[in-house]
Amino acid sequence: QVQLVESGGGLVQPGGSLRLSCAASGRTFSNYAMGWFRQAPGKERECVATIRWSGYSSWYADSVKGRFTISRDNAKNTVYLQMKSLKPDDTAVYYCAIEKRPYGSGSHGTSEYDYWGQGTQVTVSS
Repeated sequence: QVQLVESGGGLVQPGGSLRLSCAASGRTFSNYAMGWFRQAPGKERECVATIRWSGYSSWYADSVKGRFTISRDNAKNTVYLQMKSLKPDDTAVYYCAIEKRPYGSGSHGTSEYDYWGQGTQVTVSS
């Protein structure tokens, strides 16, 4: 049974930073690409960042490029999302997810991921 457990969300002022963590178990973590998604109220879930199974390449949505950094520690079975210069528009529930198939580069579509974390709320407000 695959489990993904996120942590690190919270309330932060505009311009602030947060680091989200996602601990994985139940699958050979180092063989799978990971993604971070977010969903704001009334909006569809969107992909914000993905990282290749090897960690050697990553992708970012235009809305977060230059502000968010995805990374992974395969020894700890954990993927991170470092967020800085946060804006009110970044307010959402953030989810990590693991790709269905091994050795992927990190798809942007939700259908390519088969397990999801429970989500962690990020609120950017003064």
